[in-house]
Amino acid sequence: MDVNEKLELIKRNTQEIVTEEELAELLKKKKNPAVYLGTAVTGRPHVGYFMWVLKMADFLKAGFKVKLLLADIHGALDNTPWDLLENRFKYYSIVIPAMFESIGADIKNFEIVKGSDFQMKKEYIFDTLKMSTLASVHDCTKAASDVVKQSENPKLSGLIYPIMQALDEEYLKVDIQYGGIDQRKILMFAREYLPKIGYERRVEVMTPLIPALTEGGKMSASVKASKIDLIDDEKEVKSKLNAAFCPEGIVEDNGVLAFCKYVIFTIKKDKGEELVIKRPEKWGGNLSYKTYEELEKDFAAKKLHPMDLKQAVAEEVNKLLEPIRKRMKGKEDLIKKAYPE
Repeated sequence: MDVNEKLELIKRNTQEIVTEEELAELLKKKKNPAVYLGTAVTGRPHVGYFMWVLKMADFLKAGFKVKLLLADIHGALDNTPWDLLENRFKYYSIVIPAMFESIGADIKNFEIVKGSDFQMKKEYIFDTLKMSTLASVHDCTKAASDVVKQSENPKLSGLIYPIMQALDEEYLKVDIQYGGIDQRKILMFAREYLPKIGYERRVEVMTPLIPALTEGGKMSASVKASKIDLIDDEKEVKSKLNAAFCPEGIVEDNGVLAFCKYVIFTIKKDKGEELVIKRPEKWGGNLSYKTYEELEKDFAAKKLHPMDLKQAVAEEVNKLLEPIRKRMKGKEDLIKKAYPE
């Protein structure tokens, strides 16, 4: 794969890259650059996570060393009780690799890093304090505003969160940080403040968020109906998709269509497969789509009914979740400890 092919693969499904010129230069300069994505061990992972799992698989295909930061300390800074952190870390450590298995990714250059393994070292703590003497309350508040849970009486921890996330780029020894577009303010904070304490700014890559299955907002672990959990059973998946917001002919803010675009068709394209929508002969028989654009066109023209689409998506989601369900079978005790009712 040459530099241009790598660049196009990394750009696939992205919303913004800061900056594309720096990314192109990095690819020319380094044969095996390093990238990381950080996820705080908060709510239970859901199918929206396939968006970034697929992108990290793209980085792997492009020859990158890929690091997944399971940020336990960040989880605490974002209101996860301290006594749940270890079990939530264990839960994430099982389900996320199973997601890579589910999409058939080669993970020989993939590594999971636990946040507290390096974030408690004195050099890291010193740099956290050092950056806190340079970063204003305004800048930290702004950086955290789209990521850290907000309240009327916010905790100091929410201001520490972006400082630590910026430093993670340096301490993980990566060239790129990748995240959802909701991370943009923190990523720009990192580019501004790392050079102020003598470290290089990194390339920042961002992908869109998949809208919720309910009307408005994004998939959220705290809103059960908005998302499909990675260990939901087949019946639950079908039930949630049947109830999903997917008005006939409406493309905007449609979580079902967005999942098709960014997840299902990305996988189908890589495998050289088509998405088949099963329908009775009396309703015109099966439909087959090579591209998302073809599917969206038919949906917008009301040639594809929402219920037919939902049933096809439910079938695809259940295929993706099967390896994850198998991996979590027999681990009910861990699930209860990580996410007590």
